[in-house]
Amino acid sequence: MPERRTVALVTLGCARNEVDSEELAGRLAADGWQLVEDASDADVAVVNTCGFVEAAKKDSVDALLEANDLKDHGKTQAVVAVGCMAERYGKELQEALPEADGVLGFDDYADISDRLQTILNGGIHASHTPRDRRKLLPISPAERQAAPDVALPGHAQDTPPEDLPDGLAPASGPRAPLRQRLGTSPVASVKLASGCDRRCSFCAIPSFRGSFISRRPSDVLGETRWLAEQGVKEIMLVSENNTSYGKDLGDIRLLETLLPELAEVDGIERVRVSYLQPAEMRPGLIDVLTSTPKVAPYFDLSFQHSAAGVLRSMRRFGDTDRFLELLETIRTKAPQAGVRSNFIVGFPGESEADLGELERFLTGARLDAIGVFGYSDEEGTEAVTYDNKLDAEVIAERLEHISRLADELTSQRAEERLGETVEVLVESVDGEDGAVGRAAHQAPETDGQVLFTSAEGLSVGRMVAAKVIATEGVDLVAEYSELLGGDPQTPDEEAGR
Repeated sequence: MPERRTVALVTLGCARNEVDSEELAGRLAADGWQLVEDASDADVAVVNTCGFVEAAKKDSVDALLEANDLKDHGKTQAVVAVGCMAERYGKELQEALPEADGVLGFDDYADISDRLQTILNGGIHASHTPRDRRKLLPISPAERQAAPDVALPGHAQDTPPEDLPDGLAPASGPRAPLRQRLGTSPVASVKLASGCDRRCSFCAIPSFRGSFISRRPSDVLGETRWLAEQGVKEIMLVSENNTSYGKDLGDIRLLETLLPELAEVDGIERVRVSYLQPAEMRPGLIDVLTSTPKVAPYFDLSFQHSAAGVLRSMRRFGDTDRFLELLETIRTKAPQAGVRSNFIVGFPGESEADLGELERFLTGARLDAIGVFGYSDEEGTEAVTYDNKLDAEVIAERLEHISRLADELTSQRAEERLGETVEVLVESVDGEDGAVGRAAHQAPETDGQVLFTSAEGLSVGRMVAAKVIATEGVDLVAEYSELLGGDPQTPDEEAGR
């Protein structure tokens, strides 16, 4: 019997890319490939790249070069680039990076097994010429669901063969997700939609991710049920803009009805929503996010700035006072609600007064987590054409200043939680390092975490109540008090209480 082909997936970038990688893993496993964790143990190393900003693109190139080095002293025979950077640059990336044996775009995902086999056999699959993927779907959102098939990574809904490997869908009916988990974390992301209809002047994502298109609620529910069967306890809903979910399905309030259904899935202990647009927040959505059992009162709001003039140049809406009013509305309904956001400093035309306005907002906002980025030109965006560009030294100074302020403010916000009892999902338990988890206001990787004073009685995947007794920057130090959730206690857990 011939030796099974082996493949490793290396994922860079955001949670959306992680979902895409698990879709690719599902397709490959269904076609007989053996998935391995270490690229040095694989015949083919597939690098799922990020193409958002320069730093992320550099990380992607470094990962491809590192994987290429394995061909000299490991099992690896081929290195293939997929993901946003591969889609965005296509054959241009192939020419600039001959170390990659293949550069595959989103249109290749459905045939990923054949593409990798061709490359592994020494053949050549011509890299695509990039195109504006917004033009592949109708302008009217209402017409997109009936449009001809367009590659939408992370949306795969197939009827796989019956003899699938263990752990691969289907487990929830004929339209289960063709997806295989690449880890054992009790947290998993689920895509609500792909693409974006917003036209922020600094962002190139819509051009290579395409126009906004929602997944059907039944598909999202089916995938969530399958993930619960795989041991997932928390799902995080991701897309480029979750507040637009349902607009192409005829119901802009569809998220408000979907969230309670997701929260009722057996085995799921927490539902988290990410990527929310402040200008699109609705009273009904705020109500659902702050009052539905098992739905985290968590608001990942994309503010980007708070000075009105800068926001208009960004093709965005709002200002400091309106944003603070939104946060007041949220905290009136859920005082412990978590809020995070990202900000760009040094945008073309940003004045000292604009920077002061941003400082005023940050100081009053009491955000739990803050990401700060210095502006840089992104090819293909409107902002590249703007006048009044700031000197790199000025941008670096402002970045350092606001980053330092953000660290100070988020540490203060963590201290405000001293004495609170928080619901924590335990994510790791180590005899030496103790136990670590996350409360409702902490999303995976982007925010802080909860450090338990003792791991006794705790196990991965359990939801527990814990009292905050100290802080370490944005991290909370907490004492475990009681088990929550529906799983029965084991004797060991009972003894550890």
